Amino acid sequence: MRHFTLVFSLLIKLLHLCGGDVSDFSPCLNYFYRAWPPAGISGTAICQRYENRYHFATLYSRERRSPWLSAYIYSPPHGKRPKSVWKYEPQLANSHSDGNMVPFPPPEKVDQNVVESQAVELDYINSSYTRGHLSPSLHHADILDRNATFTLTNIVPQRARSNSGPWAGLEASVSKSLAAYCLGEAHVVTGVIPYESERWLKGENRVAIPEYLWSAYCCRNHTQNLPKILADRYPTFAAIGRNDPESSEEIVPVDRQKKKAELGYDVRTMALPTLEMYLTQRYGGPVSVFHKQCAGT
Repeated sequence: MRHFTLVFSLLIKLLHLCGGDVSDFSPCLNYFYRAWPPAGISGTAICQRYENRYHFATLYSRERRSPWLSAYIYSPPHGKRPKSVWKYEPQLANSHSDGNMVPFPPPEKVDQNVVESQAVELDYINSSYTRGHLSPSLHHADILDRNATFTLTNIVPQRARSNSGPWAGLEASVSKSLAAYCLGEAHVVTGVIPYESERWLKGENRVAIPEYLWSAYCCRNHTQNLPKILADRYPTFAAIGRNDPESSEEIVPVDRQKKKAELGYDVRTMALPTLEMYLTQRYGGPVSVFHKQCAGT
């Protein structure tokens, strides 16, 4: 019986590796707090697999050819940022494909099924947007984890002044805080808030542009002697960043005192329930990021 149980367990794992990477979060539920994916946002589940290992999870929009959110476990980064070798998810194009993400071939050799199923490099080339990570390389230690973040299923069109400005500052400050004060696992979810009327990269109705980016973390086990300035950032923390300097200021106000390069790309930090309120308003139904708002039970 014990031998049968071991064999059955191995078969289940093999089945997950072969067919469970798209439309099924079950192989990678560990990236969500209490194995509970965010509720209230619909999409295609992707367990992001690279070199036969899972690295993070993504909820993808096939229609918009961009992700709604990515979820991962934070770990302090080591070394330099890896080279940007961009990859795609073959199972979005063919359900029978291997589940490992694959580096893009030259643009002229990309299969049409891939082009139709997801964003490709040509979508971003000569556009006015950069490739914005939801699960950032900066928040991972392992080199394979870091390399795995360079897949276009983890990327949204992001203005350069946001990507290299206030949003980069947020990612760095979150990394510094979690590395110093989170004693256990820190579950992070980063996603987008769409425009009320969709806008498209290059105006081609292929890759949707988000109006805002948002991020939140849950760290239940943290040091008790937090600096006063961080007292309200544990166990949860959330933020929304502007991706359009012309957006209204109802969600994120503009600081007119900021330097010109960052003007209009402000990031507003907030409590988790406030973030969920804005997500609920824009998505048209209740949205919950963490199980019981990162409660202990």
